Amino acid sequence: MNITIAVDCMGGDHGSVVTVPAALAFLSKHPDAGVILVGREEELAPLVKDARAGLKSRLRIHNATQVVGMDEAPTSVRSKKDSSMRVALHLVKHGEAQAAVSAGNTGALVMISRFALKTFPGIDRPAICFALPTIKGHTYALDLGGNVDCTPEHLFQFGVMGTLLASALDHVDRPTVGLLNVGTEEIKGNELTRQAAKLLQASNLNYHGYVEGDDIFKGTTDVVVCDGFTGNVALKTSEGLGKMLSTFLREEFKRGPLTMLIGLIAMPLLRRFRNRANPDRYNGAVLLGLRGGVVLKSHGSANAFAFEQALARAADAVANDLIRRIRDRMDTMMGANGENV
Repeated sequence: MNITIAVDCMGGDHGSVVTVPAALAFLSKHPDAGVILVGREEELAPLVKDARAGLKSRLRIHNATQVVGMDEAPTSVRSKKDSSMRVALHLVKHGEAQAAVSAGNTGALVMISRFALKTFPGIDRPAICFALPTIKGHTYALDLGGNVDCTPEHLFQFGVMGTLLASALDHVDRPTVGLLNVGTEEIKGNELTRQAAKLLQASNLNYHGYVEGDDIFKGTTDVVVCDGFTGNVALKTSEGLGKMLSTFLREEFKRGPLTMLIGLIAMPLLRRFRNRANPDRYNGAVLLGLRGGVVLKSHGSANAFAFEQALARAADAVANDLIRRIRDRMDTMMGANGENV
């Protein structure tokens, strides 16, 4: 299957010095894929001039003269019709690419995606969804930063979308859904959480109830629902914890000759631990709820390896026909008219 990914090369903290090498590395490992590098042509062309001929034949540069800054308000995209982010998404809209990947401004990406690619019936906003590793495998958590201010109806819709994703990709008939809260007791939580719980309880979703932060990595439920503010804090905290533990281990093994020797003996184990705990391996979160194409959000500070992982996740989503499979599951669960579960 030929897969084409539109890459917002200018977005993120590092821009083209990360995104272009990542795209070339991705192409070298995915011979059935192609990329469209979107950004300022005069900046991108020198970065690919020395690429192997086999890679060059599967990439092209699409010039875009503007950039949405990481610190700009999302509404700024209205005046930047030739921004690399907007152009990349419109390449998906018009069928020139099946997926778009950006490390740029999250709010702007969500806004453009919503209007360019539209959402499924019954879904108001796309949500950033990520498969977090757990001791049981993984759990789908959403929203992780796309929607900071949510209503109970939005949280309910996140539960529906997470259920659709788990059903489509993991072939689970009735995935369990947990609502992230400060406790598992019914009296706990704020008004938003309590009202969302009522909607989930009244639905046909396999609602587990409230879950706490530690339940995420225990794998208590297949899907964890929260607002974007809470979800993003939880995600960044877990990433910081993983990096801290890796740093602590390196420091302990360097304390003296004996610990260094132990470290050498344990090196294969430490490498496996680092690979499992390295957040760069899990970079790339899908904007769930879009019906016009696949969009993945990379961390803004991603390095080339991490951005390459986001590109690979986008290719995997296209190869697995994610949009069609979610649409088919939605027709089954909600009905073609978009009525709530």
